[in-house]
Amino acid sequence: MKKIITLAILSKILILQSCQTAPPIQTVDAVDLERFMGDWYVIASIPTFIEKDAYNAIESYRLDDEGNVLTTFTFNRGGFGGPAKKYTPKGFIRDERSNAVWAMQFIWPIKMEYRVIYLTEDYSITVIGRTKRDYVWIMARQPAIPETIYERILKFIEKQGYDISKLQKVPQQTVNR
Repeated sequence: MKKIITLAILSKILILQSCQTAPPIQTVDAVDLERFMGDWYVIASIPTFIEKDAYNAIESYRLDDEGNVLTTFTFNRGGFGGPAKKYTPKGFIRDERSNAVWAMQFIWPIKMEYRVIYLTEDYSITVIGRTKRDYVWIMARQPAIPETIYERILKFIEKQGYDISKLQKVPQQTVNR
């Protein structure tokens, strides 16, 4: 009988642990949306299925009259001269106090969590994460960042609970767009 009770308790503990979700990733304190708008080069990411094999990936934001974020995501598939791809998801600000938590909608009615978890004071580099720690994006206003800064951001992302071995650099070529 003692073995059955012990087994039952262990089973409940394992079930409860498997049901736990990761705590939300802390966001930056505040995002000035006007400053955040514009073009961001994707430096590296744990890519979604649409981003695999992306080159020259750029995410562009602009606010609409209702305060939503109109987004244009462009890249070349498979190489610098590969076919151009363009997606236009819409972002919805979910935390208006900080402006750091969005819901990004690629396909109605599905909205994907989008958290601004790192942002330099000059708005030149940002990291976007998710509580599930399944996707992350390092983005910058320029097509490249110094390796020392990249390494520091990798350490930051790893501390947030990401498996950085899944991170892939996005090849960027300086082109006039």
